[in-house]
Amino acid sequence: MHIVWLPEYAAGVTSELREPTFLVLAALARGRAHGYALLAAVESMSEGRVTLRPGTLYAVLDRLRDEGLAAVAGEEVIGGRLRRYYDLTEPGAVMLRLEVERMRGNAEQADRALRRRSPRAAEA
Repeated sequence: MHIVWLPEYAAGVTSELREPTFLVLAALARGRAHGYALLAAVESMSEGRVTLRPGTLYAVLDRLRDEGLAAVAGEEVIGGRLRRYYDLTEPGAVMLRLEVERMRGNAEQADRALRRRSPRAAEA
């Protein structure tokens, strides 16, 4: 597998994503969502391994917005509080796809290596 890095999507973006950022992008791939829904989606998608605090989530969302990978997709006031919705941009979808392919390639390499291990080496 060979990943082609697309420079037009690379402004300020590293070639691999940290797990919380990856999970936020994956949650946004489901469709537009507000902060609380994103917190719940990340926790659900990670099967409880990743629980983001609101401050961490909004730092991730700010960075994703700055990088053009996510965008504000509307606001509404509910119970006197502003609820802001976010959505995945096309560059964000491309970045998520690249990261999925990178991770899949790494997992396939690890799986092949494990299958080649001798039973005696696994016991050591």
